[in-house]
Amino acid sequence: MLPFSRNARSMRTSEIRDLMSLATRPDIISFSGGMPNNDLFPIAELDEIYQSLSNKDKQTGMQYGPTPGYPPLLESLADYLASKGLPVAANRLIITTGSLQAISLLGKVFLDPDDDILVENPCFIGAISVFKSYQACMRTIALDEDGILITELEKALHRYPGAKLLYLTPYFHNPAGIIYSDEKKKAVLNLLHGKNLVLLEDDPYGELYFDEKDLPLTMPMKATADEPAPICYIGSFSKIFGPGMRLGWLLTAQEIYDKCELAKQSFDACTATFNQVLADKFLRSGKLGPYLSRLRQAYARRAGIMLRALQTCMPEGVRWNMPRGGFYIWVQLPQKMDATEILKKAITGGAVFVSGKTFDPHGVRNNCLRLSFSHTPENQIDAGVRIIAEAIKSQIALK
Repeated sequence: MLPFSRNARSMRTSEIRDLMSLATRPDIISFSGGMPNNDLFPIAELDEIYQSLSNKDKQTGMQYGPTPGYPPLLESLADYLASKGLPVAANRLIITTGSLQAISLLGKVFLDPDDDILVENPCFIGAISVFKSYQACMRTIALDEDGILITELEKALHRYPGAKLLYLTPYFHNPAGIIYSDEKKKAVLNLLHGKNLVLLEDDPYGELYFDEKDLPLTMPMKATADEPAPICYIGSFSKIFGPGMRLGWLLTAQEIYDKCELAKQSFDACTATFNQVLADKFLRSGKLGPYLSRLRQAYARRAGIMLRALQTCMPEGVRWNMPRGGFYIWVQLPQKMDATEILKKAITGGAVFVSGKTFDPHGVRNNCLRLSFSHTPENQIDAGVRIIAEAIKSQIALK
C-alpha cells in the first residue's frame, strides 16, 4: 500500500462532483450544480473589454503577477468594496484563485489537526472539504429561517472555548437559501466580544438579491460594526462575472493578511493575471451595475418558476424556504425520509438534485435536499420538479 498521508486517506469525493457527469446527459434535468446559467454570462461586455485591451495590457496579462494580486484590480476592487461600506482602508486585500482558496488560506494559517471550529449545519460543501483537509473538528450549529440559532451558538462558544474559527455564509446561504436578519447578525457580533476566535464571513451571493428592499440585509457584518473579533470577509467574482475566471478575494487585517500572503506563495504564487486584467476592466467600465440588474431579474424569475412548481406538485409534509436571492431552494422532507433513496428514483425519472447529507459536516442528516434553479433552462424547471415530487410521493407510499 502506498504511504499516503492522513490527510489524503481522509479525502472523499463530493456528491456534487459525482453528479456533474449526470448533469451533462441530455435526458437529465439537473438541479445539482450551483452554477450561473451559461446564457447569462456577460459575453458581449467581455468581448468589448478584450477588444479594448492595449498590447501592454495583454503582455501584462500573460506574465506572472504579484502574489497579493494585480495592482489595478486591487485598486478597483477596493473602490467597489468601499462602496458597500467595507473598511478597506483599515484592512488589506488579497486576490485569490476563487473564494474557496481564501477559505483554504485561512485554514492553512489558523488550523492544526484536531482544532475546534464552529460551522453552520447545513454548510457549504467546499468549506467542509477545506476544514476536513486540515483535520479540524467541526462543531455544528443549526440554522432557522433567518440565520444561525443564537442560543446554540452561545452554548457552542462556551463548550468549545478554544475554537479557532467561526464560519458563516449569511447572504443567500448555500445550501439553505436564507439571508440573515439584522437581529441575528447583531446577536452574533455581540457573542464574539471577548472571544479569541476569527469570524470567516463568506459572501459570494450578496449581490444577487431579488428585491431592492432586501438590499440593507446584504450589508456585511464587517461593514456594520467595530469588530468584536477579527472578521475575514470573503467574496467572489464567480456569481457576478463567471466562475471559470477563478477569481475571489479576502479582506482582512494586516496580521492575518501577512500570513495568508505567505501561504498563497506555496499554493500558486499568483492568481491568473489575465483574468485579473479582465476583471479590473469590467469593474472600471461601469458595466457591473447593469449586468447585476439583469442577473437579479433572471434569477428571481427562475426562483418564481420553481416555487410555483413546488407549490403545485409537492405532497403534504414537505417544506421549503422562500428564496429572496441567490441560487437555492432548500427542501425539507418528513423526519425519517432518506433523500438518497429519493435521488435514485429521481435519476431514473430524469432529474437530479443534491441530497442533504452532502452539506452536513458529519454526513448524517439526510431528510432534506438542495435544488438549484440558477443553471437549469427555464422551460425544464417545472418538469424536473414534477419528477422529484413523484419520487418523494413514491417513497412516502412505501412508509
